[in-house]
Amino acid sequence: MPDAIQSAQHAAAQLLGDLHPLVRQLGSPEALVSLPLTATGIRVTDLPSLRRFLAAYRDEILVPMELPAIRRAHDHASRQEVRELVAFDRELTAEPRLRHFAAASRAVGRSQLHRLLPMRDLRLVRRYWQAAEAGEAQAWHVLVYGVVLAVFALPLRPGLVNYGRQTLGGFIESAAGPLRLKESDAAQLAEDLFGTLPAAVDTALTARGPLKLLAV
Repeated sequence: MPDAIQSAQHAAAQLLGDLHPLVRQLGSPEALVSLPLTATGIRVTDLPSLRRFLAAYRDEILVPMELPAIRRAHDHASRQEVRELVAFDRELTAEPRLRHFAAASRAVGRSQLHRLLPMRDLRLVRRYWQAAEAGEAQAWHVLVYGVVLAVFALPLRPGLVNYGRQTLGGFIESAAGPLRLKESDAAQLAEDLFGTLPAAVDTALTARGPLKLLAV
């Protein structure tokens, strides 16, 4: 049993360090353009346009959708609410703002959920995996992230901040080479964006009642 616990803890560490599914799909800065985050579209060709793209992602996906989803999954998992977790998973599947990276999110989420199977004696982990295998749930990566935070009793606020930092940082790192960004410029961009995360996380944490996705 100690080996199983150690394996599951390793899986949690890997999940918390994984890149965002959108980042993993990027092959060039031009690929950012294919992600319809805004009505007008943002062609990423330089540092200012990358900054605008990341601000759009933060304002349209990260803050109103992903952070609340992680918190809600964490809350359901903490209360062992499997049905509610699966129902919320289906709710996300119907969300048009997420359909453009649903396949990548599912691949990441299921991979990480599979890594938790050494803890399959835990009812919630086992049943969520079974629902995903049966096609009743997507196993969205943000929901699995929230489940991991709950299963290992990891602090929610630092977990949410870490998610935002690794996601925004992953975008910057993926674009820095092709755009030939100066190291100092990339570092400043990250610092500016990271500075907005605490307030966004506080909004997700202080929402009262059943957490809903925020409108944009």
